[in-house]
Amino acid sequence: MATTITPMTPTTPEVKPKAAPISLTTSAITKVKEIMAQQNPVPAGLRVGVQGGGCSGMSYVLRFETESDEQDHIFEFGEVRVFIDPKSFIYLRGMVLDWEDTLMRQGFLFNNPNATKSCGCGTSFS
Repeated sequence: MATTITPMTPTTPEVKPKAAPISLTTSAITKVKEIMAQQNPVPAGLRVGVQGGGCSGMSYVLRFETESDEQDHIFEFGEVRVFIDPKSFIYLRGMVLDWEDTLMRQGFLFNNPNATKSCGCGTSFS
């Protein structure tokens, strides 16, 4: 009796892109791209993070980087790459980074649902 063997097609699990813990508004992306284009050399991405200090306990960090660190979580928003270190990743979940340009204020806004208290400068929270 002959046995027929049907080859199995290997199945690969569906790879879904990791959802970013933060969001950037269109105006924030536009401003980041504008600032990056003025740099020489053009940075590889924007580091978004937190560090101890500030009048409310922790401060936000925004800076341009020429490369990511080995342990960074990397996310893309259009043409903008965002680097987040593992420690900051915890504190930034759900945060929205926005850019405001009004008569009274010009700058990035951090809308973080994890912040229980923030100071008047808008860059420090707890």
